[in-house]
Amino acid sequence: MPISDITSGSHVLIFPYPAQGHMLSLLDLTHQLALRNVSITILVTPKNLPTLSPLLSAHPTTITTLILPLPPHPSIPPGIENVKDLPVNAFKAMMVALGDLYNPILQWFRNHPSPPVAIISDFFLGWTHHLAGELGIRRYTFSPSGALALSVIFSLWRYQPKRVNLENKNEVVKFSKIPNSPEYCWWQLSPIYRSYVEGDPESEFIKEGFLADIASWGIVINSFTELERVYVDHLKAELGHDRVFTVGPLLPLGNKLFNRGGPSSNDVLSWLDTCDDHTVVYVCFGSQLVLTNSQMEVVALGLEKSRVKFVWSVKEPTVGHVASVYGRVPAGFEERVAGRGLVVRGWAPQVAILSHDSVGAFLTHCGWNSIMEAVTAEVLMLTWPMSADQFSNATLLHELKVGIRVCEGAETVPDSDELAELFGKSVSEETRLERERAKAFAKAAKEAVGDKGSSVDELDRLVANLSH
Repeated sequence: MPISDITSGSHVLIFPYPAQGHMLSLLDLTHQLALRNVSITILVTPKNLPTLSPLLSAHPTTITTLILPLPPHPSIPPGIENVKDLPVNAFKAMMVALGDLYNPILQWFRNHPSPPVAIISDFFLGWTHHLAGELGIRRYTFSPSGALALSVIFSLWRYQPKRVNLENKNEVVKFSKIPNSPEYCWWQLSPIYRSYVEGDPESEFIKEGFLADIASWGIVINSFTELERVYVDHLKAELGHDRVFTVGPLLPLGNKLFNRGGPSSNDVLSWLDTCDDHTVVYVCFGSQLVLTNSQMEVVALGLEKSRVKFVWSVKEPTVGHVASVYGRVPAGFEERVAGRGLVVRGWAPQVAILSHDSVGAFLTHCGWNSIMEAVTAEVLMLTWPMSADQFSNATLLHELKVGIRVCEGAETVPDSDELAELFGKSVSEETRLERERAKAFAKAAKEAVGDKGSSVDELDRLVANLSH
């Protein structure tokens, strides 16, 4: 994005939530604000500091850090400060633990010679709205999810729909106030919302946080108007103001300083160079999800039967994942597909892979960062949403006709023949319409972040709002 003519010496506190899918996009926003001469302090816990290195190197005078230790919580083992390292089911504990930073931040503000005039914090940190209120400054909610997903999240906490039949996890919940009236089975709703227990102190803390998000001065969304206009307009109507800023796609566009997550893999990119345009299927389920061995078997069989070229990014089992149950590539698979496909273990350079001319389709869990990257790269998506906002993200892709449904759910094991057929179809003339649609949205995404684009205007509007 070009540097805006707007200049501002405003000091802002940026507070990311320590999960990769949340941190990366907020750090990309921080980069854009720093380019616009906003003075920034980023709050992190000690072990998350290395994530900031590229940003601090790029803006040594504009960005400083506030390093505070993560407060203890009985569900978080000592030494763990990032969601990816948490034991299973301790996700809410991180939200609650971070809430205990309220007083340390308050003290830091009161002792600072030139304290921030605003806080921009992740939507899992809603309590910072009350902190901002006590300090007499503005708080902006940052949404790492899109406008439709945020509309669903806000609707859940504002109206609190409940099941009629507590035994029926397939009971449908309708969101009739949201455009196009999306509806979801109970099990597809936010697990944080589904685990809410009235009167439980931690549940009430989380509920109050989301209600505080709705009440915050402004909302900053990693999306662009041309992709989600109807849902952006809905949010403005629901909130009763126009301080909803769509500033995406927040991507490390051509900037090697922001090569997400790790170094580029020359082997993968060199292999892609040998493939024809739009013939490769990329398979990846994000930075957190690990497939069960049954799911791994089916994906492998589908790829093998399809005869398509592919790159499969395999997430190795982490905390809470038993290697005998999760993440195992079937024996002999790589030998059988040698020359036609690559299995990448651990981190894969996703932005570079999706942007490569040879990649035509993407089997995805529908995490929002992955969607933004794929939309920008004009890649057709095959959708397998697993949890959280991924179901509403898939809804959007299907509505826009840039996504084709594979299956739904973290426990679902699709049919390998159907999967093989979809793989083949996704890089064939059968999906020409969808791929033309993907191309049109990629053009809109690039224009949004280009000179005088809608997202550049929104960033400038945000900076002007921060500096008033």
